[in-house]
Amino acid sequence: MEAVESVVRNMTQDGRIKCPACGDTRKKKTQKTMGVTVNGEGTLYNCFNCGISGKILPKKPYIQPVSAPVLRPKKRVNAPEQNQHLYNFLEKRGIDKDVAKKYGVIGGNKYFNGSGELPSIGFVYGEDADKPEAIKWRGTGKKCFTQEGAAQSFYGLDQLPENIETLVIVEGELDVLALATVGIDSVSCPNGAPQKVSVYEKDPSEDVKYHYIWQSKDLIEKVSKVIFAVDKDEPGEALAEELARRIGRAKCWEVKWPDGCKDANDVLLKHDAETLTSLIENATPVPLVGVYSADDYDSQVDLLYDKGNGKGASTGFSSLDELYTIAAGQLSVVTGLPGSGKSEFVDALLINLAQKEGWTFCVASFENPVPTHIAKLSEKITGKPFFSGPTERMTKEESQEARKFIKDHFVFVEQRDGSAIKIDDLLERTRLAVMRLGCRGVVIDPYNYIETSKGDKEHQSISAMLTRVAAFAKAYDIHVWFVAHPAKMYPDPSGKTPAPVGMHISGSAAWFAKADCGVTVHRSGDYDNHQPEIHCWKSRFKWVGKIGMVKLNYDVPTGRFSDIKENWEFD
Repeated sequence: MEAVESVVRNMTQDGRIKCPACGDTRKKKTQKTMGVTVNGEGTLYNCFNCGISGKILPKKPYIQPVSAPVLRPKKRVNAPEQNQHLYNFLEKRGIDKDVAKKYGVIGGNKYFNGSGELPSIGFVYGEDADKPEAIKWRGTGKKCFTQEGAAQSFYGLDQLPENIETLVIVEGELDVLALATVGIDSVSCPNGAPQKVSVYEKDPSEDVKYHYIWQSKDLIEKVSKVIFAVDKDEPGEALAEELARRIGRAKCWEVKWPDGCKDANDVLLKHDAETLTSLIENATPVPLVGVYSADDYDSQVDLLYDKGNGKGASTGFSSLDELYTIAAGQLSVVTGLPGSGKSEFVDALLINLAQKEGWTFCVASFENPVPTHIAKLSEKITGKPFFSGPTERMTKEESQEARKFIKDHFVFVEQRDGSAIKIDDLLERTRLAVMRLGCRGVVIDPYNYIETSKGDKEHQSISAMLTRVAAFAKAYDIHVWFVAHPAKMYPDPSGKTPAPVGMHISGSAAWFAKADCGVTVHRSGDYDNHQPEIHCWKSRFKWVGKIGMVKLNYDVPTGRFSDIKENWEFD
């Protein structure tokens, strides 16, 4: 006790500290389990863990107010008459005098730090009227607060009927009295509302601020519905979230206060008892995380009905647009035999989208050094080779102009040590590019530079990776191209190697399953063939494209693709 008082005596303001009596014996030795209240009557302390409590008188004698608070009797129904000032205050708040008597509300003068002695209303916590766990005081004129003891339970808990089916939780004691005035039983949180939602820890022994939830666990489990009628502000929303986390969203409902009303007492004053009762009775379910009603999509469905989906952005090739367009929020898997030109094809798409749609891109092309990649993109922009050759080379000025365009529309992710990169690290880099630079598309080329499990677990690792990438595309409303090499393909009896599709990609069938669109660039091993086949082997949504094949011209010196009007094959 002496050790406790030596620490508490030095406190100059209210707060929480580590209990000197039991703090060193706890697992979390720095946890602040002792509440300290400092006022003109002395310093009060109480530890919710070990229960040690007491009062240290001030060095200067404190003169008791003339109108001292009168504690309630155990039954609370025969509370002595309180001063008229208290009743005047309650009348202005629309609260019935008999309700105040029932809840054991007391009145008197109270000392507040910085404000002196003021007429006050006291809310008594705890079931034992002779030994209340706490009394929370509020000035009836100037809005001041102080507390005797440490409130650790719901206010109004002892007034609930035994057969209660619905528990209404409010944020303040006056709201409990306001609801009781209209015949609705409720309880108030003892610690008010937090400023923001905290990191959630559900261990009751460590959940100090919400200890009152765990104390009322049996009651909460018994009722069929819990209604949050908390304040209409950010702290109130944070409180509702904290309570829902601990109680379980499935049985939680919430009240929406009308404009101009912050809480239950406001509604009682500005409207009437019928309105307040109706709002409680018509509370709505707290939204379940990740679960939505059809009503939540009304505006989107109306827009879909009025305007349709349209199509995705053009590839820049009129023949290919019949099969494949570029839609935000989707994942395209691009495959093809080695040397077939799949990376060149993706680059051509990006340049077309940048020129025609103004899109910007984040590119992780691990097999292309970035300077070389910039040179290749420059060729597609200028229509001239970057290096000297048999055809006219782009001028220095043309090269610089192309690079300016690339600078405006591209950023590059580079793993400079040549090692594999984790998918989470890659997505974080691309996320920053999307958020900061407004990138509309992301390229990952090829997948084998991503760190994945090998052996029996490879297919699981690839499936999880593709799930992350597809979710990333939807979350940020971008298009992702994922380039992947197929497993070894063998010629058919005619000597031609068939075009690989999603099921042929090395490692997992998830390449087919998780893709929104699947594309193969194919030249059947004939690399003198400058009319590659573009096979579309999957289109999840018919408004984006369909299965089929077209051929494109490919210009070797510039890496450009172009339409040809023959050999179109549509399903």
